[in-house]
Amino acid sequence: KLAQSPEEGGVCITEALITKRNLAFPQDEDLSEKMFHTLAELQTVRLDREGITAIRNLEGLQNLHSLYLQANKIQRIENLACVPSLRFLSLAGNQIRQVENLLELPHLQLLDLSENLIETLKLDEFPQSLLILNLTGNSCTKQDGYRELVTEALPLLLDLDGQPVLEHWASDEEEKASGDEEFPELSGPFCSERGFLKELEQEMSRHKERRQQAALTEHLLRMETQPALTDLPVLPGGPVAGDSNPSVTAREGKETPLEPASLPQASSATKKPCPLVSRGQQSTVEARKGARAAAAPLAGAPSTTKTKTKRVKK
Repeated sequence: KLAQSPEEGGVCITEALITKRNLAFPQDEDLSEKMFHTLAELQTVRLDREGITAIRNLEGLQNLHSLYLQANKIQRIENLACVPSLRFLSLAGNQIRQVENLLELPHLQLLDLSENLIETLKLDEFPQSLLILNLTGNSCTKQDGYRELVTEALPLLLDLDGQPVLEHWASDEEEKASGDEEFPELSGPFCSERGFLKELEQEMSRHKERRQQAALTEHLLRMETQPALTDLPVLPGGPVAGDSNPSVTAREGKETPLEPASLPQASSATKKPCPLVSRGQQSTVEARKGARAAAAPLAGAPSTTKTKTKRVKK
């Protein structure tokens, strides 16, 4: 149940309300120590439109960065010293009449106090760390020199009432420009001393030669470590497989023993083929056998040349 504030008779901030709005798991009637530990880890808390009349009970939010309290019934800015890490605070649409107790937030960067009842502006109550400030909808914005007074009091302010502070933006650019003057060589064109490009070219040439030498050394090392192929044993009666040397083939063909032509009674069936004879040798042998077979019938016939010689002698 939401606690009732005895002073204003309204709603104040409680752990139950924070749990209800900002934690995913359902609310437990008896808040445990584990739940309080989870509350301490919250960085963003949303408590808008809850009818809250007083800011209090924020001690458990040690890591709080952003606090949304807009559209409530808050009348005073108070009890924020317990959340010094706060950076974003929205109090728009409340009943606040004066700015106070904000110096306790040294890291506050965005403050929204729009649509309140602020009539008199106390500039010394704003923290110097503010970057964005919104006071639209308050009567204090109608006083003479309002914008100039606020921008002078807050040197880091970049946006006031939704409008950029051009004076501060310009000063930032001037600081950047002045910072460049410390290194004038960066602002001008590139200038080199005489002989700089020649030395650079020589250095690049030396680097190229070193790379080529390293590549050559690596290549020679790989060639030395390349495994050598062992020679296969020579097979009897024929050349080594893959050897296409014609001289070896011809020589081996000549050394192949041939059968004499004077033995016609030997049949081809009883002949033992030469083992491991290549196709070229086999074709040569067959050609020679055919020639001998053709010449065999003529062996027994009388030679016409001898006959003619005998006749001449007679």
